Amino acid sequence: MPEFAEFTPKDADFAERVRASFARQTVMDLIGARLGRVAPGEVEIELPFRPDLCQQHGFFHAGVTSTIADSAAGYAGYSLFAADSSVLTVEFKINLLAPADGELLRAVGRVVKPGRTLTVTEAEVSVVKNGRAKPCARLSQTLMCLAGRPDIPEAG
Repeated sequence: MPEFAEFTPKDADFAERVRASFARQTVMDLIGARLGRVAPGEVEIELPFRPDLCQQHGFFHAGVTSTIADSAAGYAGYSLFAADSSVLTVEFKINLLAPADGELLRAVGRVVKPGRTLTVTEAEVSVVKNGRAKPCARLSQTLMCLAGRPDIPEAG
């Protein structure tokens, strides 16, 4: 992926907020995804291979690949939002570049253009096989910042 500008988060505790939100995403737990690096405007998610995450040829399913790409790019944007905000994906497009045939998927999401309401992000997903990583998918995404609606667990 090309180099991007360095960003200054609006919340000094952005990494803790991203990690707490990721921990509440039950789908990430369901598929076994792990949150890796969290930096201003950049987030990494890894997913170890499991046969139940595959399509009929034994490759990681495109839906699973899309899921971690969406979350990596979404959290990259969220890392720059104010503490009292939350994030929703408005739209994304994914290009599947090669079969996701390997032991691990790694999605790196980055902010392309931050905005007050809409933020543009992207993610590159690589598949790791025999210690070598190769790109297998690329996602472009638009996010919505829900200002004044913090990403916190529901009371009840």
